[in-house]
Amino acid sequence: MTLTTTAVLRPHAEQAYADELAALAAIDDRPRPPGWKLSPWAVTQYILGTTLDDGTEITPKYVGSRRLVEVAVATLATDRALLLIGVPGTAKTWLSEHLAAAISGDSTLLVQGTAGTVEEAIRYGWNYARLIAEGPSEQALVPSPVMTAMAEGRLARVEELTRIPSDVQDALITILSEKTLPVPELGIEVQAKRGFNIIATANDRDRGVNELSSALRRRFNTLVLPVPQTADDEVDIVTRRVAQLGRNLDLPEVPASLTEIRRVVTVFRELRNGVTEDGHTKVKTPSGTLSTAEAISIITNGMALAAHFGDGVLRPADVVPGILGAVIQDPATDGVVWHEYLETVIRDRDDWHDFYTACREATH
Repeated sequence: MTLTTTAVLRPHAEQAYADELAALAAIDDRPRPPGWKLSPWAVTQYILGTTLDDGTEITPKYVGSRRLVEVAVATLATDRALLLIGVPGTAKTWLSEHLAAAISGDSTLLVQGTAGTVEEAIRYGWNYARLIAEGPSEQALVPSPVMTAMAEGRLARVEELTRIPSDVQDALITILSEKTLPVPELGIEVQAKRGFNIIATANDRDRGVNELSSALRRRFNTLVLPVPQTADDEVDIVTRRVAQLGRNLDLPEVPASLTEIRRVVTVFRELRNGVTEDGHTKVKTPSGTLSTAEAISIITNGMALAAHFGDGVLRPADVVPGILGAVIQDPATDGVVWHEYLETVIRDRDDWHDFYTACREATH
């Protein structure tokens, strides 16, 4: 069954931004690596955003260092795989999806890493009904997304690599070093076509869960994605993503209040960094991550509350419940951290009285 893009809850990047990708392809006259839909220059323009000569607006997909994006794109044009590392909410998955969409035109060749990921998810599996009935055959083979990417010369994505058990991780070593995937049961091998590569992501808070072996790590070029450097950058990211999510979810029109977005971002940055934005007051840090992704979720949920249960205007009472849920992960310790921050920082801000009142009402 085929669904139209408008009927899909979350279109893939190559679907949602098809017009932008087509516009870039139409004017892209620079050299393209084998198998690439766009040149490295055009991929970077797609990721960072620009305005084309004909007025077409290419929206930014990642707000951050141009050099970091250029290094990521250049890596994928070589024979080294790319590993994106960062704390939760630093757009690792978002960036990997858009890189795959721009380079291969397909971001769906995905292995989602978990503690239960098995080797078949990276190599191949079998249709056991056919295997029992017919014995080993190519028709009974079930290729993994990685095998499909190798055969078609595309990018494969491996999410949360350090969540995958170490012995399963190591199935990537031969693939990345030899660019081949043997199938001994059939006496054949799948050799990677030009254009194949892998983008993996890892949460640096997962260090020690399933640490990468040195042999595997050597086969990746590792880039650390930082949290947004400034509050303005983070506000910009949250504002853009909230607007996009609101359109995708067909939420009733609610003005995305920059005041409330900036307040949520400020609270998260101060608690995350352990100091107020002006640098004058140290604060305790809660156990939660307080990521940009969580801020986006809080504002989006607040807009839904304002639209369906409020007066259509985003107010502190709409975002405070989400903030409390993100900050107070452990009621015993995080509750103390929040109360101290509320009474020593927020209460004394002249233009935050309505926010302070909403916080007090939500905690009593």
